[in-house]
Amino acid sequence: MEKPGIHTLSKKIQQRWKTWQNEKLIDHLAHQVAIHAPSQSFHQPVVIFNSSARLGGLSQNAAFSLLTAWGLRLAGVPTIHFVCQSGMSHCVQGTNRQDYRASPPCQACIKLSQHLYQGSHTKWFTYEVDASLERMISPLSINKLSQFEYPLPIESPIRNSIVNPASIPLGALTLPSIRWALRCHHLPDDEQTRYLFRQYILSAFNVANEFTCLLEQKKPGAAIIFNGIMYPEAAACWVARKFNLQVITHEVGFQPFSAFFSHSEATAYPITIPDEFKLSASQNSRLDAYLEERFKGKFSMAGIQFWPQITRLDDAFLKHASQFKQIVPVFTNVIYDTSQVHANFIFEHMFEWLDVVLQMIHKHQDTLFVIRAHPDEKRPLSRKQSRESVHDWVIQKQVNKLSNVIFYDSQDYVSSYELIQKAKFLMIYNSSIGLEAALMGIPVLAAGKARYTQIPTVFQPQSINEYVQEAQRFLLEEHIHLPPVYQKNARRFLYYQLYRASLSFAPFLQVGSRPGYVNFRPFTWHQLLPENSNTLEIILNGVIQNQPFLMADQDAI
Repeated sequence: MEKPGIHTLSKKIQQRWKTWQNEKLIDHLAHQVAIHAPSQSFHQPVVIFNSSARLGGLSQNAAFSLLTAWGLRLAGVPTIHFVCQSGMSHCVQGTNRQDYRASPPCQACIKLSQHLYQGSHTKWFTYEVDASLERMISPLSINKLSQFEYPLPIESPIRNSIVNPASIPLGALTLPSIRWALRCHHLPDDEQTRYLFRQYILSAFNVANEFTCLLEQKKPGAAIIFNGIMYPEAAACWVARKFNLQVITHEVGFQPFSAFFSHSEATAYPITIPDEFKLSASQNSRLDAYLEERFKGKFSMAGIQFWPQITRLDDAFLKHASQFKQIVPVFTNVIYDTSQVHANFIFEHMFEWLDVVLQMIHKHQDTLFVIRAHPDEKRPLSRKQSRESVHDWVIQKQVNKLSNVIFYDSQDYVSSYELIQKAKFLMIYNSSIGLEAALMGIPVLAAGKARYTQIPTVFQPQSINEYVQEAQRFLLEEHIHLPPVYQKNARRFLYYQLYRASLSFAPFLQVGSRPGYVNFRPFTWHQLLPENSNTLEIILNGVIQNQPFLMADQDAI
């Protein structure tokens, strides 16, 4: 029998070998792109900025940025990488949740940037504290920091470059980041949290100033920016839009190794589906094949497999459920998720919604409510584990002691699809399970905005009062009328999300040595030419001609 220690050592050696191979491939490709990129261009340069998707390893989004830059350069479009060189006192990915004052791992990050962007035109930015801003925010509470707007001083590069820039909303630009970094929505008003918030604000202003100087000097035609919500990129987006510069943001797509690019806010996943679009027989078959695997839990997001297994509802559940008139599953989300920036339009946050749901639980004793925590809430061995969790809410509110509630924690891998099949209707915040329930023809009552609520797919009230009334009606009515268009639209949206809006980088990428990280596949620089890559051709046309970032339909190829 092989000793565990030997197996671990062998695995580490394999990982190091793959890392070395990946580094050598990057060296070769960067050199080839530098040689073959046209030296003359009639296009304005494109600025590319991504500082929040990685530290010392290559994430999917970092790879998307690099491959995009290589493709644009080979097509004759100059690129400029805006790169952090200890340009923030504390960054989002480098925040230490055990010690907020710990310095970020700048050395490893800079080393990786030097490797990735070799042979490229780069603008490195460093950090300089604005003393006036520092004095102004020093005494502020968490609430005041969240709402803080900085009246721009006369000497600020931003004020000298943009028409009538009275102030910059630094609180709003940084708030999503500190919630994401600390894995909670409600920030404690203590000195260590205020310290980190202040450092984010100071760093965001430095990024804004440095990005302003770059735009003034280089006069780019567009900016391609990761995410647009994390504070470095949010500050850059704010500045770029003040310059009336075309801003393109990107996020992970919904197919393996795919990206979603948008002329607006990628984290909201805006997708325009023509009214006349109808699925053909072959498109329906393609979607059905995907759903068959999805319902088995065989899917991943950003390289993460959420469901290692799925178990069926057991006899104990079925026996308990038989005592109730109806079953209503309640699907929650991860509170820190950046999607919450767009989701919260009825309720201030997810737990406010859950408190309203709890009132209904007490009132409707004949209904079994099954509360399900998101599988990513306690991701094993991950820095992403929530500090403010549905599990804690359940314990704090003693929901687990109620006879008409069953709670499944994030690592209880019970089949959500069996729950849906037994449900009268679903209550969700903005989880993707709502779209899947709509596909299955089950009524869904949404409390927040989701990607699929862009078109009629679920019931979505517009106020808290309307939400409560709609929920009460659903609970009391014998039958809920479901507009047939909801299920039809759900299929249309999912097809577009998977096969039109997800731009595939799969020919270039493979799974890396760590979850969520990637390596390059062996390929040549020729494959990065837009004429040889549908994805890079779409991105090129989106940047140069403002065309939508959509793959050609399979039936049209």
